[in-house]
Amino acid sequence: MAKVPMPITPKLLGKEAVTIINNRISDEYTAHYFYMNAANWCEGVGYVNAAKFFQAESDNELAHAKGLQDYLVQWNVHPTIPQVKTDYQITSLVGAINEAYNLEYDLLQKYMQGSELLMSKDLATFDFLQKYREIQNDSVKEYSDLLSVLEILKLDEGDYNYKILYFENHYFNQ
Repeated sequence: MAKVPMPITPKLLGKEAVTIINNRISDEYTAHYFYMNAANWCEGVGYVNAAKFFQAESDNELAHAKGLQDYLVQWNVHPTIPQVKTDYQITSLVGAINEAYNLEYDLLQKYMQGSELLMSKDLATFDFLQKYREIQNDSVKEYSDLLSVLEILKLDEGDYNYKILYFENHYFNQ
């Protein structure tokens, strides 16, 4: 009687790639909760357009975390769902934009560093992360543009509330 072949064990994603992706999952959830807090704060103080914008940002970050998790699962790895900071003290629209820029820039740097480590070790994961590097680059540009407009408005030269209302209505009304 012929021997029946047994299934082979699928390859797993390398430990370094798993660590990098799990860390980015944590960062994406952190961003999700930050943007959710920003949306809630904006809604509560009447920045309705900014609230919608930050809610969409929050939803996008959640989708990014899901995409990273899906990649790990495809490679037979159980993702780590981290505990992250969920409470943020938002006190101004400008403060929320400043924090968002810092968050997005930091995440871009982390994606680039992780990708650089994987470029010669795991080209498939490096290629997978390209999408996230592009997303982060676009996010940094978007917040940089908002900060540039705020600089042009010269908020320190009077009519602060009027300028912020104009800014919120004009730049978040998409």
